[in-house]
Amino acid sequence: MALKTFNPRSQGMRFRVSSTFEEITEKRPVKSLTVAVRKKAGRNNTGKITVRHHGGGAKRRYRIIDWRRIKDGVEATVTAIGYDPNRSANLALLEYADGVKSYILAPEGVKVGMKLMSGEKAEATVGNCLPLSQIPLGLMVHCVELVPGRGAKVARSAGNEAQVMARSGGKVTLKLASGEVRIFDGRCRATVGAVGNKDWGSIKLGKAGRKRYLGIRPTVRGVAMNPVDHPMGGGEGRTSGGTNPCSPWGQLAKGGKTRKPNKASNKVIVKRRK
Repeated sequence: MALKTFNPRSQGMRFRVSSTFEEITEKRPVKSLTVAVRKKAGRNNTGKITVRHHGGGAKRRYRIIDWRRIKDGVEATVTAIGYDPNRSANLALLEYADGVKSYILAPEGVKVGMKLMSGEKAEATVGNCLPLSQIPLGLMVHCVELVPGRGAKVARSAGNEAQVMARSGGKVTLKLASGEVRIFDGRCRATVGAVGNKDWGSIKLGKAGRKRYLGIRPTVRGVAMNPVDHPMGGGEGRTSGGTNPCSPWGQLAKGGKTRKPNKASNKVIVKRRK
């Protein structure tokens, strides 16, 4: 992925940084692999806003992605690299030897025409999906399952990856992008390589209107409100109302632990994230 800047013909273009989309080869998605996304604008069935700052946004369709990769031993050809408006990563369209088509997250380095495969007998090369117990130590992986057969849950955003650190007794230890070291079942599947589109984090929207295209409405800072509207509001000059950072309902926003102390997955975490 390459980035481009723009001449400052307007204030919205002055700081805008966008993708060139040069790796995208698909003009429009395969319709049978998409479903409509119905927007709720953050409202419940009575029309009341239950989630703030949602609303508007461009019309889009959800791409159905094959998170499980269970067509073992059937060779697939990458026929296109597509854009996905619902996530940071791009998609790769696979066409299997038996004619079935499916989308996967496009790994870094995968191009149109490459052959991919999944299953225990697949080679540990970029884009192939196989159990963690079959992946050599030191390799980078993405789209990792938490429970065997339930589909990829870990390392799915653009540029993300996890490293295979150790293997013992049917268990595999991975180091995640956050720095957390975690134990996985060796039967869990993962795709070799890193997720593509790694420069996605460097994109700058440039203007507020492009944020609205994403379905995100403006957020007003609590310190800019009156005391009747927010605990941090009011005061002469720039003050926080003498209150620690909190939500409009008084719930503290910083420093509080949100993870349950007796969560079942604590026993599989070897080292906490940084």
